[in-house]
Amino acid sequence: MSTPNNKIALFIDGANLYATAKTLGFDIDYKRLLREFQGRGTLLRAFYYTAVIEDQEYSSIRPLIDWLDYNGYTVVTKATKEFIDQAGRRKVKGNMDIELAVHAMELAPHVDQIVLFSGDGDFRSLVEAVQRRGVRVTVVSTIATQPPMVADELRRQADVFLDLVELQPKIGRDPTERPERSDRTGHGPRHTPQFLQRSPATARTNDEFGDD
Repeated sequence: MSTPNNKIALFIDGANLYATAKTLGFDIDYKRLLREFQGRGTLLRAFYYTAVIEDQEYSSIRPLIDWLDYNGYTVVTKATKEFIDQAGRRKVKGNMDIELAVHAMELAPHVDQIVLFSGDGDFRSLVEAVQRRGVRVTVVSTIATQPPMVADELRRQADVFLDLVELQPKIGRDPTERPERSDRTGHGPRHTPQFLQRSPATARTNDEFGDD
C-alpha cells in the first residue's frame, strides 16, 4: 500500500487504453480510475492524451474530453493530419508520444512514481530515462489477450507491470449504468461522458494513426 507521501502522476495514452479496455470487453470509468490512484498516494497530475479529428462538425470523443477536463484530468489534444500512403490509401496521423514524453520528463523531478497507461514499446526509452532520475514506473496494459497488448520490452523495463484485468473491478464501468442525457458540450460536473457512443474512428490505436 502506498503512503500519502508517495507523489504520483498518471500518463494515459487515450487511444491505447481505449483499445485495450475494449479488447478486454469493458469500459473505463474515469471517475473511479482517478479515485483509485488518489488512494495510492498524493496524485499530483493525471494527464490524458488523445488526437482529435478537427474537420468533423461534431467529434464523438468531445464529450469525454470535456468531462475529463472538468473533473480532475489535464487533457492534451492534437489535431490529426491526413495523408495518402504509397499504396494510395488514406491514413490518419495523430501520435501523441512526443507530448507525453516531454511532460513526463518535466514532471519527473517532482514525483516518486509515474503510472503509464500504455502498452506501446516506443515508451521503453522514456521509462528508462525517468527511472535514472529516481522515479519508479508502473506500466498498465494487459497480457491477457492474444497477442498481448503490451510490448515485451516495455513490460520488462517497468518497475511494476499492472494488468488492466486486475484493475477492472476497481475502474471498470458498471454495464448496467446508462449515460445521462446532456448537450454536446459535456460541460458541467454531473455530466456522464458518452463512453459507449464513441464512433469507430475514435478507437484507432497509435499504430493506426501513424508515427510522428
